Amino acid sequence: MEANAGVVAVEIPTPEIYKADDPQQPLSRVMPISSSRLNKYRVVIVLRLIILGFYLQYRYTHPVNDAYALWLVSVLCESCFAFSWLFDQFPKWSPVERETYLDRLALRYDKDGVPSQLPHIDMFVTTADPSREPPLVTANTVLSILAVDYPVDKVTCYVSDDGYAMQIFESLSETAEFAKKWVPFCKKYSIEPRAPEFYFTQKIDYLNNDIDLSFIKECREMKREYEELKVRINALVAKAQKVSEEGWTMQDETPRPGNNPRDHPGMIKMFLGHDGGLDTDGNELPCLVYVSREKRPGFNHHKKAGAMNALMRASAVLTNGAYILNVDCDHYINNSKALKEAMCFMMDPAYDKKTCYVQFPQRFYDVDLHDRYANRNMAFFDIIMKAVDGIQGPFYVGTGCCFNRQALYGYDPVGEGDDVEISLLLSQQSFRKRFGLCPLLGAATVREKTNVTALLKEAINVISCDYEDETEWGEEIGWMYGSATEDVLTGFRMHVRGWISIYCMPSRPGFLGCAPINLSDRLGQAHRWAFGSVDCLLSRHCPIWYGLYNGKLRFLERVAYINNAAYPFTSIALLAYCVLPAICLVTGKFITPEIKDIYGMWFLIFFISIFATVVLELQWSGVSFLDWWRSEQFWVIGGTSAQLFAAIQGLFKLFTRIDVNFNVTSKADDQKVNSSELYIFKWTWLLVPPTIITIINLAGIVFGVSSAIIYGYESWGLLSGKLIFAIWVIVHLYPFLKGLLGRENGIPTSVILWSIVLAMLFALLWIRVDPFMVDKWLEVNIGSFVRNIYDKFFAKLLDFDF
Repeated sequence: MEANAGVVAVEIPTPEIYKADDPQQPLSRVMPISSSRLNKYRVVIVLRLIILGFYLQYRYTHPVNDAYALWLVSVLCESCFAFSWLFDQFPKWSPVERETYLDRLALRYDKDGVPSQLPHIDMFVTTADPSREPPLVTANTVLSILAVDYPVDKVTCYVSDDGYAMQIFESLSETAEFAKKWVPFCKKYSIEPRAPEFYFTQKIDYLNNDIDLSFIKECREMKREYEELKVRINALVAKAQKVSEEGWTMQDETPRPGNNPRDHPGMIKMFLGHDGGLDTDGNELPCLVYVSREKRPGFNHHKKAGAMNALMRASAVLTNGAYILNVDCDHYINNSKALKEAMCFMMDPAYDKKTCYVQFPQRFYDVDLHDRYANRNMAFFDIIMKAVDGIQGPFYVGTGCCFNRQALYGYDPVGEGDDVEISLLLSQQSFRKRFGLCPLLGAATVREKTNVTALLKEAINVISCDYEDETEWGEEIGWMYGSATEDVLTGFRMHVRGWISIYCMPSRPGFLGCAPINLSDRLGQAHRWAFGSVDCLLSRHCPIWYGLYNGKLRFLERVAYINNAAYPFTSIALLAYCVLPAICLVTGKFITPEIKDIYGMWFLIFFISIFATVVLELQWSGVSFLDWWRSEQFWVIGGTSAQLFAAIQGLFKLFTRIDVNFNVTSKADDQKVNSSELYIFKWTWLLVPPTIITIINLAGIVFGVSSAIIYGYESWGLLSGKLIFAIWVIVHLYPFLKGLLGRENGIPTSVILWSIVLAMLFALLWIRVDPFMVDKWLEVNIGSFVRNIYDKFFAKLLDFDF
């Protein structure tokens, strides 16, 4: 068939080929957490579960007669928190750590003096909005990829410009020219990291006697070249602010097709790897390909997931690497051996070709020293991800992930001895329904660098906006559509088919990225993640039942996915629980009866069990207490704002079918964090609920203390529990409060006005309704019903013959 011209079948080598060199030794190993620490942790979990049962039993059976409504709300909230803790805790039963053997990988597949047998890797870099994702940031990411420690003929860098921006296209042209000098410099002196912006901002002691004088000279020359590159790219950005109606004329004097980012043809440009792909030393450079898919009005382009699928098809036509590694435009390669780290797992015979992806943790270079808004998210990346790695594998988090292309094609794991060319078994009709009209898709082959013109023509065809019509792209193949967080859904579908994933945490972080600097952007990011989770929970891919009968998802992995999808709904209970202290202080009521010895004992034991669980969890994970505490604080901040709005918005979408717009998080254009930007606030409704909670709790504390002063010494004892309750809320919201008060221009007027108006409406409604009037009705109806069920249950339990 002519369409298959230039295609050469390449089989990924197996360890048996190199028995003489390294007989059947694994390329990685699992390092279980120390049993002494893990067994203590498991025992405490069981004890905490038992204590939690007795504590809730006491809470259920001892209502507050004069504040039944407050007691009922508090008990419901505590029950919700208990279920949330169970779903969060059980997947942490068997966490693991891993180690790679790079020397064995080199001995087996990358020997000196012979052609490398390492597989081809296609690197995907995605960008959508140059105003929020500066071209200089993208340029540094691309340069770190081009200089990576991996055979140059085995790497191709694809840059997806989903905003069809002239400055991205032209900056890649400048980046390609600079790479001809930067790549040989990095490899000559083993530079780390290999993104120039971040290498040159490091403090280098040039007076050190071990530093070669020739290196100092070349380094200064390279820094001067990079500063000139920055000037040229910044000039392109400034030029792009004055776009003409006739459209752009590119630097090579050719007209740029189209001028509308929402209505333009597809465009592919090969900057390196075809013509002029040699560095200043005459050595070959990795391929660099610019891709901007076609967009037309009336088509659903599926945002980032659609761009990733377009890249996948284009790369399949041009290079078709066996593996795909995707990074966001602001996540540069910080460890030049990151690709080899991933290959140690992908090619390890111990996993029998069942690994769908290798996920690296997200690490950030621009987080402030105290990480006030928990951008590092260590509780997730260093605790939860390690835990699920011991079950079936970590979640896919959208960046820093190396995929097996066959897994992205929707195939099941290949057993030993099976043919990887599964697409050949499909009939022509079923193949077209699955992959579309291009016959080059779905095959485990690599492309020769001959007949490039024909391949480029076919690649333009597969990124057209109507190519996916009547195919399974986005439904069974590639990145999944229909969710604001397509990354988690894509990984979930792979795990359901029986694939496993691996969590790779090298000592030097593989990738470093840009985090949201201020609270407004951080809450916006948390809202998008939470909305994607709610959207998944309320869709046909709900992890509670999807693939339950014919899937291969392990039970605890399913529990982890359920917890990841359902966590935004705990924000409703959290909001109510954060409002209760203010109500208790203002009304003089409390959520518990008079504190007696037995309740104080259960409360103290329950608190000690929580503290012990946290301490032991931090021991085996290596997370610091400060990082854990920041995550805990942001759980309250985000739970009362971003997650709450996401839960409401998800339910609104379920009943109205109205989708949400995706907003790209702003990225910084360098690694220096301006501390004043931590206090930049943009108006968003997400700021209102935490502000209201802060105001009413502070007001409640003032009111309660004032009342205690007026009524004398005896009232302080009754007040102490309520004050501790309110202070608990204020302490968790402290970073939010400090962010509001730390602004140079004060708290935004709009936030203050809306918070005061809503707080006053709440107070007026409280006075008008008087919830304590319904206490008697609740106690007579709800209370008696619950007590009857409780008595019957324990009566049958006692009569049961064990």
